[in-house]
Amino acid sequence: MPYSTGIVTNTRDIGSAAANVVVNARNLDLANPLLVIVKLFASADSSVFYTPYLVSYTVPPDAYDVRMFGVAGNVAYEVQMYTSLLPPSVALSVYGINEFGNLVTDQHFRQNDLNDILGLSPSK
Repeated sequence: MPYSTGIVTNTRDIGSAAANVVVNARNLDLANPLLVIVKLFASADSSVFYTPYLVSYTVPPDAYDVRMFGVAGNVAYEVQMYTSLLPPSVALSVYGINEFGNLVTDQHFRQNDLNDILGLSPSK
């Protein structure tokens, strides 16, 4: 099933911007591995999005995985994820982290906050 954070504004005008994005994937299935594909889009100038990251990995049954991706210097980003298992067998979350390792207040997406999408967008 594919999911998206939607486009996230990543500026420092108010609050702090994210230097990194953390993707958490939990496989709650006790028998089947979970395939996760993460595609991150970013924009340094608000007009063109590019694909700095396209990563796939497997999370064993009853396990979790935490991955960090750099977004510093980008004014916007979007994280798209595909999972081979469906909720309630999988739990996802995405968090923006500033340069000091602190959570960015308005850049957190739990499973219920993610948008269902038809598929991962083409790379640019």
